[in-house]
Amino acid sequence: MKPAADDPFYQQLPVFTRFEGVVDTDNYMPLPEGWVLALADIVGSTGEIAEGRYKAVNMAGASVISAVLNAVGSQDYPFSFGGDGAVVALPARHAGAAGAALAAIRAWARTQLQLSMRVALVPVADIRAAGHEVRVARFAASPLVSYAMFTGGGASWAERQMKAGLYGVPETVDEPPDLTGLSCRWSPIPARNGEIVSIIVRPTSAASMAEFQAMVESIVQIISEQARDGHPVPEDGPRLIYASEGIEMEARAAAPSTNRLLARLKIALMLRLVILLHRLNITLGTFNTRSYAADVAANSDFRKFEDGLKMTVDVDEAHRRRIETLLEASEARGICEYGLHRQDSALMTCFVVSPTMRNHMHFIDGANGGYAVAARQLSEKHPRLNTVPS
Repeated sequence: MKPAADDPFYQQLPVFTRFEGVVDTDNYMPLPEGWVLALADIVGSTGEIAEGRYKAVNMAGASVISAVLNAVGSQDYPFSFGGDGAVVALPARHAGAAGAALAAIRAWARTQLQLSMRVALVPVADIRAAGHEVRVARFAASPLVSYAMFTGGGASWAERQMKAGLYGVPETVDEPPDLTGLSCRWSPIPARNGEIVSIIVRPTSAASMAEFQAMVESIVQIISEQARDGHPVPEDGPRLIYASEGIEMEARAAAPSTNRLLARLKIALMLRLVILLHRLNITLGTFNTRSYAADVAANSDFRKFEDGLKMTVDVDEAHRRRIETLLEASEARGICEYGLHRQDSALMTCFVVSPTMRNHMHFIDGANGGYAVAARQLSEKHPRLNTVPS
């Protein structure tokens, strides 16, 4: 997959490396005229998670990014993973391919994961006509990978329209989605500092943005006191396990039901080989599993900004209480609205175009609800933010 040479917007954005830069408006640029947002989320995700289906929910959310980017043939477009869904920004000339990918991934989620998915394709022109904006920045999670940050309220407005049943795409599906690179082979990642905390914090209004920015900087500072800035993934990477559930879901992404057995066997054999290579620290060609696992940790999106702060971090009780105290005080003063969910481990879903290249991407969420539950808490406290429950 190579970047499209005639879509230079995202590639040419300056890259910032200090996460505090997510609140610096100078780092953001508005999307070009004529772009669209491709969105999706899982209907009733919190109920599915309560039944223990968090891996399926996360797999479906990440599959949106995989399907859309594979359909348009480039990784170099802005996207954000939300746990139970995702958003991808694209030039309008890709709207047809993106719409087909969304329809295909909705059908795939329904038939292969037994999940109901909403999808939408929203023109940025309509977002601006409604008084909102979509501005994008690039944060370097590592020297190898950068992730898009979104601000301006436009992505949130588009999500509300999708949940209200607007901007949907037709049900017609000609081909299954191309989910090349999508995987979930890593085991849940247990907390080392105390607990895994998924946080969503949104500003209440443009008038409070200066105070909101200061509050975000304070949260980042508190978390920075923890090892590796609260990163939930160990520096040498998560633990690989031979898990039948992960193999089954990856097989469903890789092959139709008629070829499923062969896909399962291939994935299972590959996973056993990788586990062995990792255990013995053997390099196969140019691929070393321990180096790869370290890149996995470095390339993870455990913190982001999508019309507000989103983080899944590993913190001890004292730091978590300090964060909650700050959030409660800021919410009481009308600076922010927030949801926070605690769990004992994190979950990783991956988009790896080629295991021999180091720019693989890894999406982090809490392993027992994560962002979906935090978002549900936020919407229950502030119903105007969400007309349809997740």
